[in-house]
Amino acid sequence: MTEFNKQLSGPEGIKKFSALIEDIPIAMLVTTARDGTFDSRPMAVQAKDFDGSLWFLTRSESGKVHEIHDDAHVSLLFVDHSDSKYVSAKGTAHVIQDRAKIHELWSPLYKAWFPSGENDPNIAVLRVDITEADYWEASSSKLVRSIKYLAAAATGGAVEVGESGTVVLTR
Repeated sequence: MTEFNKQLSGPEGIKKFSALIEDIPIAMLVTTARDGTFDSRPMAVQAKDFDGSLWFLTRSESGKVHEIHDDAHVSLLFVDHSDSKYVSAKGTAHVIQDRAKIHELWSPLYKAWFPSGENDPNIAVLRVDITEADYWEASSSKLVRSIKYLAAAATGGAVEVGESGTVVLTR
């Protein structure tokens, strides 16, 4: 049987969330458009030493920045198919001009989006303070998971195949 509704908070929650996303390099950032629909786009995750906030570099004049100014509530979606880990995080986004943070986060790969380099005046820092995250993860390798799924189906769900829960970081 899968362990559902596990709830973690405080340092234990931060540790769990960090472990869940540590090997996932891209998150889908979801913002609310002016017409009430949702916009999603991939963002490179800078999750080193996660302390409750995730950091991204973005263009200061972009659709997502305008949407965040209108409504700072965002979601981040993380998927790792190889390990069957899925995370949906909620948070509050802040767009800031912080040259020291830009320098800290800068990687040569960003030249694809910012050809002028890290001193490009159009670079902004996007900080998302995570408030809560829901997660689902399998508890074993793909082969073992497949066997467990078959066993769970045959036994009416009596075999543990993973866990899901909520991580509450702040309210």
